[in-house]
Amino acid sequence: MNQTIKITVLPIACHDCDLIHQVGPVPENGIARCSRCGAVLLHHKPRCLDRVLALTLASLMLFVLANTFPFLGFKMGALVRETRLITGIHELYVQGEWPMATVVSLTTIAVPLFQMICLLYLLIPLKMNRVPWQANKVFLWSLCLKPWGMVEVFLFGILVAYVKLAGMASVIPGIAAFSFMGLVVMLTASMAAMDEHLVWASMPLEPGPGHAHADDAPLISCHRCHLLCRGDARDRLRMKCPRCGVSLHRRKPDSISRTWALVLAALIFYIPANVLPITVVTSLGGKQADTIISGVIYFLLHGSWPIALVIFTASVCVPMLKIASLTYLLISVQLKSGWRPEDRTRLYRITEVVGRWSMIDVFVVTILVAMVNLGALASIDAGPAAVYFCAVVIITMIAAMSFDPRLIWDNCGKNHE
Repeated sequence: MNQTIKITVLPIACHDCDLIHQVGPVPENGIARCSRCGAVLLHHKPRCLDRVLALTLASLMLFVLANTFPFLGFKMGALVRETRLITGIHELYVQGEWPMATVVSLTTIAVPLFQMICLLYLLIPLKMNRVPWQANKVFLWSLCLKPWGMVEVFLFGILVAYVKLAGMASVIPGIAAFSFMGLVVMLTASMAAMDEHLVWASMPLEPGPGHAHADDAPLISCHRCHLLCRGDARDRLRMKCPRCGVSLHRRKPDSISRTWALVLAALIFYIPANVLPITVVTSLGGKQADTIISGVIYFLLHGSWPIALVIFTASVCVPMLKIASLTYLLISVQLKSGWRPEDRTRLYRITEVVGRWSMIDVFVVTILVAMVNLGALASIDAGPAAVYFCAVVIITMIAAMSFDPRLIWDNCGKNHE
């Protein structure tokens, strides 16, 4: 595939407000933004395939090292415990917290590995000017799972756990810990260097039943690959995107009702997540249960106020603000409000981005459970709040994905201009 080819004029609909633009050539490192809501329409990243391929290969090698060698060592007196990346997941499973163990294994191991394999499957043939089999589905899955790969959040969880354990014993980073740090840098850089529009443009369209329409048919933007198509979105059986193959809809189906259901579920789980203990520490026969708030107080009393601020923001404020933000957006849409749509769209973007960082507490619990397991001397178990809190994070993320920001603009004039 020739990366120097540039699209001269491209009709594209904004994924946030649905305004259609005719985008001309975008210079290298240039960004084309929506003239109404400011969303990024195109970002021309030079030598995208070369950069992403090199970074992905480096990420895969570091991933193997991070999952092979010792991760962290915990030394208390004469007792030494050596852990690997998967140790915390195994301990959670042994304690009966298999839902939490499943989430941690998916977000820190399975999804990042799947992303790297998908990128290599796509990029190596594209470098040879060939489109691999089922390339559209593979790339679609890699994009859909992108928010669920949380290696960078796990790295912050390691930092928080390190600060907390440093007062109890010696924490010794292993080869895998440094490899994991490199993995976070490389994987994040590869995701940032990816030009999604360039990859989608390399994939052929697949004409078939329901793909050819009259010129006067309404325009519909695919919510996955952003290809503009013509046709009646009410015909859900026939209307498929000719590029990525997903069903075409003018708006996400049942967006409001689904988001409401998820927001209410998250609010219900939020209460026990903050009231019940998230960790149970056993030391010399005595037990101490800690909630999220008591953990924040612990760091404050020990002078680690930056860590306390991070935990309080990510674990207490962000989930509650996400629930409040989505509730406000839902009510404003249902009331057909036309007040400050730009600001409401920005609020939605922030809500969608920050939600995954609430997983810090879940990862901290995983690391503590893995490292502090010295039998009767000292051990840390996951409390009942850990599962509830993990559910809050996942549900609020899905709720943000279910909400359609284009509904904000439906009461602000004609979209297809």
